[in-house]
Amino acid sequence: MKLLNRSALSVRPTQPFVDWINALEPTMGDDDLTLDDVERESTIYLIPEMDTPEALETFVRDRHVDILETELRAWEEDERQWPDSLDWALFQHFLRVEHSYLAIDLDDETALEISDVDDALLLDNEQE
Repeated sequence: MKLLNRSALSVRPTQPFVDWINALEPTMGDDDLTLDDVERESTIYLIPEMDTPEALETFVRDRHVDILETELRAWEEDERQWPDSLDWALFQHFLRVEHSYLAIDLDDETALEISDVDDALLLDNEQE
């Protein structure tokens, strides 16, 4: 095991976020996604180590647009389909955040690799 010099931020959808996803391509009956369906696709972000709730809130507020754009893009590439304002209120309405102070790598065999995140990378992973 390796202790990483990072904290972790789990970003989970709320029902309004799921409702927005379902409104993108309306379906009939039981074909709509549920909160459980979308939560299975939740994202973990590694962030600098945060030791106080105030530091965490400041960091998340500073990066909320980046996080929100990543979460929206995972479901819809066309930014014209996104909500008009990607402000803090929308972030809080669409997403909930869970913080973990420690990040531990349990994989003793594979070295960590670092790649820049871009739209093409996200789209390639979705198609696999």
